[in-house]
Amino acid sequence: MPTLACAFFAGAIADRHDRAALMRVVNLVALVAVALLAVDVYYVPSTHVPVPGVAGFYLPMWVLLLYPMWALVTVTSTLFRPAFNTSVPRLVDRALLGRANGLIYAAAALASAAGTVAVGVVLTYRPLVEALAIPFVLFFATQVALVRMDADLAVRRSGPPRALGAEAREGFRFLVRRKALLEITVGALVINFLSAVALVELALYVATWLNLAQGFWYGAVIATSTVGGAVGFLSIARWKFEHRAGRVIILLIVVMGLSLLALGLVRSVWLALPIVFVYGMMPGMVTTVFLSTVQATVPDEMMGRVFAADEVGSYALVPVGQYTGGLLTLILGVQGVFLTAGGSILVLGVVMAVGFGALRQLGYSTDRGAESREAAEGS
Repeated sequence: MPTLACAFFAGAIADRHDRAALMRVVNLVALVAVALLAVDVYYVPSTHVPVPGVAGFYLPMWVLLLYPMWALVTVTSTLFRPAFNTSVPRLVDRALLGRANGLIYAAAALASAAGTVAVGVVLTYRPLVEALAIPFVLFFATQVALVRMDADLAVRRSGPPRALGAEAREGFRFLVRRKALLEITVGALVINFLSAVALVELALYVATWLNLAQGFWYGAVIATSTVGGAVGFLSIARWKFEHRAGRVIILLIVVMGLSLLALGLVRSVWLALPIVFVYGMMPGMVTTVFLSTVQATVPDEMMGRVFAADEVGSYALVPVGQYTGGLLTLILGVQGVFLTAGGSILVLGVVMAVGFGALRQLGYSTDRGAESREAAEGS
């Protein structure tokens, strides 16, 4: 919920302020928030506080304090992402955007996976407060890198800033005018909903459909998907997708639907793992194509708002999809959920291939002369 609420304004903020300064400030706030979390779980205030709802229901004070501090961490991450993504095209040539985004997000995926494993190991043998040292160190390293960064990331605006709400609304209006980007956002909204429907029950899928009760196998599925995502980030640049970005996105969505369908048809983990790997590649590839295309075709002063509007669309139906996944599992069973979600994504991919004409034409040139022409058209 904090992510969704903040995403409405995160892009407008990124398009108003020097992005380097903004990233330093929000990352510092995240660093402080993690430090406060560590203090909370170290001292563990023992007071119990009554909460609304069933009479006699209490929560420890230290648990209640976790919520606002964790919300602060998620809000800073939401503010950070548009500022970061809009900075990449200021540092690399447009011909290298696909490779740069792929490397950045592959490294992020692997670091996230390694951090998650490390936290699990620490929690097994040491107190919770020591596990929080891992995100603290990562945020601290990021802060050092941001302070040492020497680059001009000031926003290139054609006019003075206006009211924050007005600029946020202007970003959504811009997205509506750029039909291809709007079609991607609508597609992402539906796909994230359907993916959440299936993947919220992934642990149950492993335990009941694959009949593997050991937690190791669930970890293996998650790890395989993560590695697949990293490979997707790294490999998509080799496709030379720039001139046909929209058609590549549609193809990847079709493969994503087929992968979920296949998971609902196989009963062996040795078949499921390679399918999960392929499925994990698709979001990484789609994300890289989308980021690079927006960075190459959207004016600098509007780019943060386009990224934030896409994030709103991406997150808006995920909680609804997760709840729907639980209900559908009760009605259809685990296999039925995967077949329904995968089949629906496949149908969506076909509809996009047939009916989303603007998206089929979406692409960009990698030569420098095209950059000024596209920026003029976008403004």
